[in-house]
Amino acid sequence: MILPLEGVVVLEFAQFMAGPSAGLKLADLGARVIKIERPGAGESGRKIAIKNLFIGDDSLVFHTINRNKESIEANLKDEKDLAMIRKLLLRADILLHNFRPGVMEKIGLDYDSVKRLCPTMIYGEITGYGKEGPWTKKPGQDLLVQSVSGLAYLSGNRADAPTPMGIAVSDMLTGAHLVQGILAAMIQRGRTGQGAKVSVSLLESTLDFQFEGLTTYLNSGMQAPIRAEQGNANAFLGAPYGIYQTSDGYMAVAMVPLARLTEAMEVPLPAEYREPTTWFDQRDAIMRLLASYFIKNTSDHWVEIFDRQDLWCMPVLDYKELLEQEAYRVLRMDQEVVTKRGEVLKTTRCPIRIDGERLFSSKSAPEVGEDSAVIRREFDL
Repeated sequence: MILPLEGVVVLEFAQFMAGPSAGLKLADLGARVIKIERPGAGESGRKIAIKNLFIGDDSLVFHTINRNKESIEANLKDEKDLAMIRKLLLRADILLHNFRPGVMEKIGLDYDSVKRLCPTMIYGEITGYGKEGPWTKKPGQDLLVQSVSGLAYLSGNRADAPTPMGIAVSDMLTGAHLVQGILAAMIQRGRTGQGAKVSVSLLESTLDFQFEGLTTYLNSGMQAPIRAEQGNANAFLGAPYGIYQTSDGYMAVAMVPLARLTEAMEVPLPAEYREPTTWFDQRDAIMRLLASYFIKNTSDHWVEIFDRQDLWCMPVLDYKELLEQEAYRVLRMDQEVVTKRGEVLKTTRCPIRIDGERLFSSKSAPEVGEDSAVIRREFDL
């Protein structure tokens, strides 16, 4: 199978999560992604471990987000190595980085400098908060961005402290946005023959992620979102939308008219809740009423009832339960990656399919400078 980006060369000056996640998507779509890494130590993300899990000398998460790439060592403070990188740029299609503002300018690899050298270059950059304003030098880190963006006030129940999402959602969203911009710029380059600069930031991507909530806030007299007392799932939606405990687990109830849900559950609906206008204002009282019925039966019991009437409800599963589902198995989302030393780790595949074909890659993340000799020979560096 010929992948869409085969023949495209990407130079990745990136570390930690956001930038490398963009490089990973490009690699999975067929691009040749070459990480530019510090001699010896490599990029900082190699030592950032989740649950203290390592494969060889590098963290497990580094392997999962940098699989399917190559690595060349270069000291960007050394003029000889910089000259080598500039020569390599002449053979590349895309450059991406997620350094703080000013770093690439300092070493002469900012967009204007690269454009003079390579007018067709697609130059992608990720910052934490953009390149203007008082936060430009603040650390662009996922939890910090979730916190300042308002996102942490949407999860959890009303009495809970601010609750960030349990994954690096700002990093992943920003990486995906960078890839979208890069692919759009490649289409433009096909028409004009000119490169482009694509800029995204963690903060802007996280704000865009909340366009529904921010739009509601801006058009409702600046009224702050109010989380439900229990089972909160969306601070802007009324009952019955939310999470309910059953006798053996939890149920998620989505876009279901309250009257249809109570009829299916054989719950008497008080007259004061029959008007849809009450479903948000009286959300907590309605959800308490429903919760008193959900707890009486199992999740499977409610799923069977709701499925018969095409009501949008699903059980809440943990990872163990999810992986036991046939619905998960048929997706074939997991794959094995084999390191140079023979270690095998399991991770997820690219979620994109091309002409119905799933995209798998067993190549693990490279060791620091693993491909230096090959790249130097091939590109005459």
